Amino acid sequence: MPMSTYYQNLRQKTGNQLLFTPSVGAIIRDASGRILFQDPGGPFWSLPAGAIEPGEPPAKAVIREVYEETGLIVRPVRLIGCFGGEAFRLTYPDQNQVEYIAFIFACDVLEGTLTAIDGESKQLCYFDRKDRPPLALPYPEHIFETGTESSFFEWEEAWIDQLKMQYSVKDEH
Repeated sequence: MPMSTYYQNLRQKTGNQLLFTPSVGAIIRDASGRILFQDPGGPFWSLPAGAIEPGEPPAKAVIREVYEETGLIVRPVRLIGCFGGEAFRLTYPDQNQVEYIAFIFACDVLEGTLTAIDGESKQLCYFDRKDRPPLALPYPEHIFETGTESSFFEWEEAWIDQLKMQYSVKDEH
């Protein structure tokens, strides 16, 4: 589904203004370890991904979004990372501005046939990690590696010092 009723109603109230949008994405591998990407049309590709609806847990949202965009029924097996910030801000051709807060899950395929259900995917293709197409969002390289057991999240040590300066916190060490 291109845009849910919930987000359509928000857009009626906010116009094209920037909206924070909680979202999910899936890393789905085939038997050769290649990763599934979708071409929504245009210069950039995406992971199977989409917005979380009100009341919907992220892991449930990834199951729904993957099915709608790929025809595959998946089971999320691990949270790989959570990303956001200005680098995850986009302006769509209709001028709607979004800033995604993205939960990325590793998912196993349970069943289904690879086919776009909701019309958002022009192409669905598996790519080797190093040969993947250009992506709309700047996911860190770490999420595409195989065998990674830890979750990844964006982190800068300087954020602690920035917080201390902002709130005039004195160093207690």
